[in-house]
Amino acid sequence: MRFGACPREQELGELISRGHWPDACSHELREHVAGCRACRELVVVKQAFGRERMEAAGEARLESPGVLWWRAQLRRRNAAIERIARPLLGAQIFALVVCLAAAVAYVVWQSRRGFNWLAWFGDLPRALHLGAFVPGSWTNSPWEIWLGISLAVMAVMGGVIVFLASEKR
Repeated sequence: MRFGACPREQELGELISRGHWPDACSHELREHVAGCRACRELVVVKQAFGRERMEAAGEARLESPGVLWWRAQLRRRNAAIERIARPLLGAQIFALVVCLAAAVAYVVWQSRRGFNWLAWFGDLPRALHLGAFVPGSWTNSPWEIWLGISLAVMAVMGGVIVFLASEKR
């Protein structure tokens, strides 16, 4: 019984590390390994570690550092945009509610004073000096003015809706 390392363990370890065991080694070394317990254990352990290393290297497919950095920056920017967008959306909704409340309050206030809506809309082209843009026949009837205003409002709202729908979020 021998204590300590076998003198051929280093040679055997190098052959296993290079992948030359057992095909590219001498017949004498194969017989030595069959008789030496330390060398047999070295072969078993080195081959097991080699298989595990190959499996681990096959699993770890890392991308380039530039791609990882770019993705991290993109995530950080998107998170910042989301944090900023939440209060802005709340402020926009609040502003819309305030504007609608002011418009309703104005309409109620004017209706209690007996405001003549049709007369006001009839005088609108003259008051805004838009006579050059409005056909002469439109100034005769307030209903034609309503039609022109409603078409203009629909065109503007359609443009806003298309813009909001096409915006990438």
